Amino acid sequence: MKFKNKKIFALSVFTALALQSGLYAQSENESTEKKSLGNVEVLATDSQEESYTVNSMSTATKLDLSLRNTPQSVSVLTAQKLEDMGVTSYQQMLRYVTGVTIDQWDERMHSTARGFTIDYYKIDGMPTYSEYNERDIDLAIFERVEIVRGANGLTTGSGNPSMSINLVRKRANSKEFTGDVSLSAGSWNSYGLTADIGSKLNESGSVRGRLVVKHESSDSYMDKYEKENNVIYGVIDADLTDTTYLSIGGSYQKLDRSGIRWGGLPAFYSDGTRTDFDRSQTVSEDWTYWNSEIKSVFADLKQNLYKDITFNASYSHDIIGSDTALLYFNGAINKADGSGIQYMDWLAETENVQDNYDVNIDVPFELGGLTQQLILGASYNLNKTTQYDGIYPDGYYTALTNYFNYNIAYPTSTASDILYITAPEQIEQKGVYLAGKFSLTNDLKLIAGARLSSWEYTSSNPSTESRKFDNEVTPYVGLVYELDDNHSVYASYTSIFQPQSSKDSSGNYLNPIEGKSYETGIKGEYFDGKLNTSLSIFRIEQDKVAKDNPSGVFVPGTTTIASIEADGVTSKGFEFDVSGKVTDNFTLDFGIANFEAKEADGTKYNTKASRTTANLFGKYTFNKFAIGAGVNYKSKYYTDTTLGRITQDAFALVNAMASYKIDKSTSLQLNVDNLFDKKYYDGIGANGMVYGTPRSAMLTLKYTF
Repeated sequence: MKFKNKKIFALSVFTALALQSGLYAQSENESTEKKSLGNVEVLATDSQEESYTVNSMSTATKLDLSLRNTPQSVSVLTAQKLEDMGVTSYQQMLRYVTGVTIDQWDERMHSTARGFTIDYYKIDGMPTYSEYNERDIDLAIFERVEIVRGANGLTTGSGNPSMSINLVRKRANSKEFTGDVSLSAGSWNSYGLTADIGSKLNESGSVRGRLVVKHESSDSYMDKYEKENNVIYGVIDADLTDTTYLSIGGSYQKLDRSGIRWGGLPAFYSDGTRTDFDRSQTVSEDWTYWNSEIKSVFADLKQNLYKDITFNASYSHDIIGSDTALLYFNGAINKADGSGIQYMDWLAETENVQDNYDVNIDVPFELGGLTQQLILGASYNLNKTTQYDGIYPDGYYTALTNYFNYNIAYPTSTASDILYITAPEQIEQKGVYLAGKFSLTNDLKLIAGARLSSWEYTSSNPSTESRKFDNEVTPYVGLVYELDDNHSVYASYTSIFQPQSSKDSSGNYLNPIEGKSYETGIKGEYFDGKLNTSLSIFRIEQDKVAKDNPSGVFVPGTTTIASIEADGVTSKGFEFDVSGKVTDNFTLDFGIANFEAKEADGTKYNTKASRTTANLFGKYTFNKFAIGAGVNYKSKYYTDTTLGRITQDAFALVNAMASYKIDKSTSLQLNVDNLFDKKYYDGIGANGMVYGTPRSAMLTLKYTF
């Protein structure tokens, strides 16, 4: 495999080997008790909650494997890590995930990994589909975020071979009355209050409850922009019997944003020169808004059947609504008089309903004196658009007299307005899966499985054609070999499929795109699992991608050129991670990723994605004080437009934190992001220039009981 930046790769390999060798020597002097494989406990321990890593995770395969024994590049963002970095929302969190690059459009954020769009995320292992992350889920209700890089079709079904992000909800894990309350204040009139309280609900503690509430409001560095966020989450966990565990809960988030962008600033003047506005400049009016509302309920059942054999069932139901009044600007500005720009307004209300079911049987057993494990399960996912009502003006655009001085009124309905109404439509997925951990020897493990899926799109509009794909097989094969008590090497092949809407010359839909991931690497686990390292090399291939039929024939009965299946994008690269406690006082999180993605004809793919990204954050604790600092690096990215190329040069953002423990229950923490106030673009495009956030600070007072 050839890499464009061989120096970066060589340096990462050297760092990985040197770090792992040094840590191995140090860890030999400490306890070497192995915690490689096994089931994760339902209730997290305090030591896990305060860590930057976890003992195990199941996002990749449904099997509870340690990070070291998962044959893919994986990582985790724990609640403690997120708190130290001052990260509170999904969009903010994505910026700290190794290998992720983002293209901020407005309230939407287009995120990619290994060159491909991240088109879904999970909540407690249940997939939810969203390419643009406009919901910006609050993280107050989650215990940690589990990351699997590459294809993850075994546990997901359809999607891109980019990254699986699993948000794991908080549970009622305390038999004592405990919790915390936080007050925060920061830049641009930001204020927040969060309370997280848990307790037993009966005398024995077999029934426990947890409640999280949050309110925050803020202005912005952007003119006119205001935000208000309200969250409530409740969960009840019950040990119904010695063999039966039930968890039920629900959440509600209302996120209101006004004075918002739809798109971004113009990139060019009409003479072809580049614009350079103040960061506070926006193309908007104060009547614009983008409000979202998420209502969720869920239930999990775990029933012990015999010995360690368990039956597990999960269900989640989500209602996701949005209400928008938007204003889009298009064109290039005349420097002399401000002309050249046109605008379009848009009003819409949407609602999506999602239902997810998953049932499985987990069967651990011994064979040949070695531990084995099988999981057999089935899943059902329904994503239904129940409402999509929009309205926009006839002719789309209206000329703006002067971009430098405008006042656009809230749109009023006229007889010429165009209604944009989508009839109820849905995507339904069904799947059965089998996954197993097979100990071939004491040191060699085979992690293997497969999923058989069906995918179907239907609409209540009689003129809209349905699409259905059956018997889609997504295999998973991985080998893990333990070199010693601290190190493992692995190799894996995983896949995922993505339905497409193109048709061939016979009028049939093309088969789904296949995303194939090949990966190998070395992992380290030190200090009883408190520190994890990983170095991986990967290659991803897309097959059966729709391309125009070279003969130029049309799809029967249309004037659309028919498509053929062809090779698509190939992405290859490496990733290196280290996360956890280096010493009792020093915690480190570092990741670097590099990839190169090209189309079948050799042209670069997704040039808006940084080819090299790196994230570093370390915290040192002494007495009652803790100080931390981090760096987020992105290599250059660019896009080509009719007026020329737009490039954002490589940049690095420095963040810092400091905390003081006032007493055993009270602490004060200061976080400063973009410490040196770097000016850069978070999103680029002819009419999509979006500045990154300037220097900001947040002070948080937290009381724990």
